[in-house]
Amino acid sequence: MVIGSGPNGLAAAILLARAGHPVTVHEAAAQIGGGARSAALTLPGFTHDVCSAVHPMAVCSPCFEQFPLAAHGLEWVHPDAPLAHPLDDGSAVLLERSIDSTAAGLGPDGEAWRRLVEPLADAWPRLRHDLLAPLHLPRHPLEMAKFGRHAIRSARALANAHFRGPRARALFAGLAAHSALALEARPSAAIGLVLAIAAHAGGWPFPRGGAQRIADALAGCLQSLGGEIRAGSRMATLPDAPIVMCDVSPRQFLALAGARLPEPFRRALARYRYGPGAFKIDWALDAPIPWRAPACARAGTVHVGGTLEEIAQWEAHHTGRPFVLVAQPSLFDHTRAPAGKHTAWAYCHVPNAGTEDMTDAIESQMERFAPGFRAHILARSVLTPAALELLNPNLVGGDITGGAMDLRQCFLRPTRLLFRTPLPGVWLCSSSTPPGGGVHGMCGFWAVNLLTGASE
Repeated sequence: MVIGSGPNGLAAAILLARAGHPVTVHEAAAQIGGGARSAALTLPGFTHDVCSAVHPMAVCSPCFEQFPLAAHGLEWVHPDAPLAHPLDDGSAVLLERSIDSTAAGLGPDGEAWRRLVEPLADAWPRLRHDLLAPLHLPRHPLEMAKFGRHAIRSARALANAHFRGPRARALFAGLAAHSALALEARPSAAIGLVLAIAAHAGGWPFPRGGAQRIADALAGCLQSLGGEIRAGSRMATLPDAPIVMCDVSPRQFLALAGARLPEPFRRALARYRYGPGAFKIDWALDAPIPWRAPACARAGTVHVGGTLEEIAQWEAHHTGRPFVLVAQPSLFDHTRAPAGKHTAWAYCHVPNAGTEDMTDAIESQMERFAPGFRAHILARSVLTPAALELLNPNLVGGDITGGAMDLRQCFLRPTRLLFRTPLPGVWLCSSSTPPGGGVHGMCGFWAVNLLTGASE
């Protein structure tokens, strides 16, 4: 049995079914998908992504590439450019698929970007197998060493070492801020590097029709192998089954397993630390976002936050103006909104379980770089950290990364046992296990691979 129908739980279920096991997935919510769901959050005819929206890790996942997801309806839409980062001078820095084009927009830092990123992007087809894995002896040790000497640093330290101008520094700061770490904390540089090289090597695409299509394709694949999915099936305790895969956070696992767990393991899980929460807004719009920098209309994702210093201030202290991550899928996927209308998705990091209403602060940042934005809002949906956790209990305090990704919890999560638990046949496979947050299925992939190895 698998508890939870997020991408990791569904990936684990497919691998178990493919190995010949009869598999049942239990999902507490009425809708499958966990962090990969879509819904009409604002007005009829507008499709919004409830949590994840842009999927660089899914399109390059060594797990997902093993499944016939296209045959089950998954189609990737690649924007003209993966990312734009507008600045106050009215221009925008573009992260293009092409390293040459990206470097050309970074002025004197163009060659520094090339020297840093190009060798890693060239190695990405091999490097991804080592990076999206638990701590292990790497398959490609020299390439991992080249990555690691940069990745172990803080984002600010790496930016200070490589870039002089504000454009490259701002671009890298926005990438690294996806880590939900302070830019002075290690290994925030690692997340920035991974997202940069993934953009060049594979892009930052959307699923046509919404993130739900990822979950639906995984579900279709599982069902074609004879697996069963039961939505609206909340488990109060661990089920009696030879194998139980738990796509749940440590907090939910403690509630499920209760007194069956040895006290030292319970204490270890209770010490697990969650990261900042997210405050999310979805908008139904009567026109595209009116960016001052026209280049932003070429990008599927826009980082709204200004300079490295501004972004660092927000991510470290949640003071000043928020760093806002924006996705605009309807520019490239016309299934998301009625003709002539648009959707936009945005969030900023806030303290875990924070209660401050960030609506005005986020929309003021949008107005800063897209004057007149508010005039185009037809409706909005606001999801506070508490609302996100209510929709998906794995998002503890609104944490969308499955737990803080600092050095202590980047490799050993949620405990030193990683996927294993002290209970026979019971395994963890959520984003609270390696390699952590993101829609890639690799947590479920490694849990099943380790189970298979253990059984052999």
